[in-house]
Amino acid sequence: MAENGILLASASPRRRELLRLITPDFDVAAADVDETLPAGILPADAVLYLSGIKARALSPSDKIIIGADTVVALENRIIGKPKDEKDAFNILKSLSGREHSVFTGVTLIKGGKERSFFQETKVFFYPLSDDEINSYIGTGECFDKAGAYGIQGKGSLLVKKIDGDYFNVVGLPVAELYRELKRFE
Repeated sequence: MAENGILLASASPRRRELLRLITPDFDVAAADVDETLPAGILPADAVLYLSGIKARALSPSDKIIIGADTVVALENRIIGKPKDEKDAFNILKSLSGREHSVFTGVTLIKGGKERSFFQETKVFFYPLSDDEINSYIGTGECFDKAGAYGIQGKGSLLVKKIDGDYFNVVGLPVAELYRELKRFE
């Protein structure tokens, strides 16, 4: 795809797997950045900000640098990764029977050229009993994921439907990224 390849600025194994759907020609380097968000930032702006600082941390490069970040938001309030079981329970309880949004921002950089975009996917959860929530927490799957669930795993049992790109919820809007990369070169 890219003449000199791609550099993914992410330690996420899910993003690596998804990027392989576009091209096998990429390297990975986790960007060590301060991910503290400005107070009151909206979710779409947050993912653009975070994807940008991750990509810029690895610039300059002769490769196309891809920075990405995903947040879960309930009524424009960003929900991070759970700190512990109690936090995971409270997060999942707040999402139970409700709609929330998953935003992924992506920044592409090569040389002096930079392009950022985001995608939003609406996710609708089934009403969840306390037993269902505790059972899911017991899988351990929730602890390294924004919103305390992974749609690609056992968390799929919590999801009634989605409106938008499934892969965006996993962590990378593959079809849009593919198109953006073609335009970016």
